[in-house]
Amino acid sequence: MRGPLIVQSDRTILLESAHPDAAEAAIAIAPFAQLARTPEHVHTYTITPLGLWNARASGHDAESVVDTLLEYAKYPVPHELLLDIVDIMDRFGVLTLSQSPLYDLVLESADPDLLTRLLEQPELVGMVGARVDARTVVVHPSERGELKHRLLKLGHPVADHAGYVDGEAHAIDLSDDTHSRGAPAKWHLRDYQQRAVDAFMQGESGVVVLPCGAGKTVVGAATMAEVGTTTLILVTNSVSAKQWKAELLRRTSLSEDEIGEYSGAVKEIRPVTIATYQVLTTRRKNSYLHLELLDARDWGLVIYDEVHLLPAPVFRLTASLQARRRLGLTATLVREDGREDEVFSLIGPKQFEVPWKEIEKAGYIATATCHEVRVRLDTSSRVAYVQAEGEDRYRLAATSDMKVPVVESLVADHPDAQVLVIGQYLDQLEELGAALGAPVLTGQTPLGERERLFADFREKRIRVLVVSKVANFSVDLPEASVAVQVSGSFGSRQEEAQRLGRILRPKEHAEPATFYTVVAADTVDEQFAAHRRRFLTEQGYSYTITNA
Repeated sequence: MRGPLIVQSDRTILLESAHPDAAEAAIAIAPFAQLARTPEHVHTYTITPLGLWNARASGHDAESVVDTLLEYAKYPVPHELLLDIVDIMDRFGVLTLSQSPLYDLVLESADPDLLTRLLEQPELVGMVGARVDARTVVVHPSERGELKHRLLKLGHPVADHAGYVDGEAHAIDLSDDTHSRGAPAKWHLRDYQQRAVDAFMQGESGVVVLPCGAGKTVVGAATMAEVGTTTLILVTNSVSAKQWKAELLRRTSLSEDEIGEYSGAVKEIRPVTIATYQVLTTRRKNSYLHLELLDARDWGLVIYDEVHLLPAPVFRLTASLQARRRLGLTATLVREDGREDEVFSLIGPKQFEVPWKEIEKAGYIATATCHEVRVRLDTSSRVAYVQAEGEDRYRLAATSDMKVPVVESLVADHPDAQVLVIGQYLDQLEELGAALGAPVLTGQTPLGERERLFADFREKRIRVLVVSKVANFSVDLPEASVAVQVSGSFGSRQEEAQRLGRILRPKEHAEPATFYTVVAADTVDEQFAAHRRRFLTEQGYSYTITNA
């Protein structure tokens, strides 16, 4: 055994990053292990029950997980850990929800004793009805989502085989060459996109995980065509809503009249309705104002775009949508609020995932290099930093004036590239915009002006655009090939992934993408940066670290 992994009995895995097989091993364990720490020489991964159940749901069995660990291990793998992995993964499928001839919904257990023990748990009091037999108990349909969530918390995932209402039929076809309306000539589903649709249709509701730029919207459109029913699409913001509508018009037979937008400014309910999370979670006097949207049509499919950003109230709302087929789309299942378990139980488990590097190798996303550039605070800033606390301390480090000349230099190093400068703090962005002579786009920018700036950037009338976190998600800027990140949402891994995703659209001449993150050395800014890059390191990206 000479592999790069040291597998330990506490469910941690140490990866020797300098080992020649390190990149290969990292990709092999990514479906079931999550990266926890990334110092220079040894990366630490953790194996969690949720990670193992997501792997099981997406087609990896316990044998394949065990074989992977044995193949890449440097030392013998602890036998008790292997038994633990088999036990945890074997729990998936023991409990199932299904329909029976006599009851709308029943919970069945392959292990009668387990069902007896679970029914004695205080968490399940009032959740179930009469016991039908030793293996079966009646469940009220309204408790379908909450029961799954509580059982998951107890360590027993439920496979939901109860099926779905058909919803109101509505024919949707993928466009052909004569009806492409701006789509690429003779376009077709890529192999992994078709596999994603097939995996979703063959399983229960769940999540498809694809890199930014890999065509998650196309997967959503193809799924709509397969289901052939009215569809509610939930998105992050109104810009995303407009992009979804444009993509559906290009890729499907849907007309303008068949697609409605339900956001702050527009309230249209059509056979396909695109609504923002914000409008769905708008409250007044302890009630949600727009819940009627969930019952406005007999929806047969609900699509959650950027499911890793699903606001907490939507989890409660989606518990009532369990009879509807649900598709989550995301580039990463990582949630900084720790609600991955709610995605699993209320939207569904991970049904399909393709490693970023596999998509890159096939040429569907650009190759990318990642660089961390460290600057040092000057004396006065260091004194202020030491005296500050909490968020003020991070802001002082993240918005250091020492970053401005470094950003100018990095932008100058790419004179022919379309460059995004991305940050968190508006005053910092205004300062950078002035220094670079570039327009600044933030959440305060009117929608019409945003769309004009994005269009000018796409058409290369603007070479450098300074943007806030409003550009993190669902913004299509295919010409961008360089991103310079100057500050972010503390240690958000999913934000780092999304920001890299802004520059991963393949370019006409296959130019590589370049991602810089500029951080203040020996501060919390550097610590957060180490946390932020964990997810991308899992996906096979390495960062060079240099001092400015």
